[in-house]
Amino acid sequence: MSASASNWLYGAVQHRRNRGLGGLYVVVAAFLVLYAALFPGILSIGGFSKFTQNWFPLALVTMAQALLMLNGGITLAIGPLVSLGAVIAATTMGGAFGVPGGLLAVSIAGIAIGAITGVVVAHLRLPAIIVTLAGSFIIGGAALILLPRPGGFVPDWLSNALAGHTPIAFVVLVVIVGHWKLFLATPLGLGIYAAGDNPLGAFRSGVPIERVKIVSFALSGLLAALAGLFVAAQTGSGDPVIGTPFTLNSIAAAVLGGVGFIGGKGTMRGAICGSLLLSVMINVMFFLGFPPVAQYVAQGLIIVGAVAVPELLAQWRAGR
Repeated sequence: MSASASNWLYGAVQHRRNRGLGGLYVVVAAFLVLYAALFPGILSIGGFSKFTQNWFPLALVTMAQALLMLNGGITLAIGPLVSLGAVIAATTMGGAFGVPGGLLAVSIAGIAIGAITGVVVAHLRLPAIIVTLAGSFIIGGAALILLPRPGGFVPDWLSNALAGHTPIAFVVLVVIVGHWKLFLATPLGLGIYAAGDNPLGAFRSGVPIERVKIVSFALSGLLAALAGLFVAAQTGSGDPVIGTPFTLNSIAAAVLGGVGFIGGKGTMRGAICGSLLLSVMINVMFFLGFPPVAQYVAQGLIIVGAVAVPELLAQWRAGR
């Protein structure tokens, strides 16, 4: 890739990346202060550990969703992939290969399913939302075939390590974010933003659009499946439908974090902050006594507001 193409890619990556993040950080900080006031126990090691354990799978699936949204796509198969990851983990860790074998099986399944979806979207030129909608039924059915009802086996030591009284989940999240930063410095990582922001310009600059899309789907599938493994460790078993809420929550969190539906707009750190904000808001509503139905209504209004307010502000500035 030429130096000029690399410079163009860098410019595409930087385009609109930091817009609105300052306000997001302020809102997240305000909700964290409110949450700490309602639940002072979060300031202890145990309380912080429990909070990050509840946030961790949402953070992973939000990263998985943001990967595709930054590339101009979207997936409706996040929830079923979480369920399948949990089921595979719970049905393989009791075998001869133990936890390493289960981790490998979950990772391979996530990458393979994501890559196959990416190939279909990239080479057949089909809308990602349609392909992933169909895939959600296939993946969900596979999870039910493997484990028709909650069960399976997850070693106690793994559950204690990932979902115990130490902030291992937070450490793992930091490691994953660190790897994302390294990946973002590669041509493929830069290509995710560039292809989402301006596909034609990226193609003319030498970005392998189809390869970028396939890699994005593969990494997204890996993150979703690993979230399922963590959920299985939390519950001590596999559940073929446990991932259902994560599909819409991943979209909500990504939108809250400033990731746009049209591609090329937003950052991964914004998406992670969005997942943190959504997780804190759900906890705050719980402590304030909001019924579950009201929580769903509030989440829906938040999504609409997060999409509509920036557009209204942009139109207002343009009309001045």
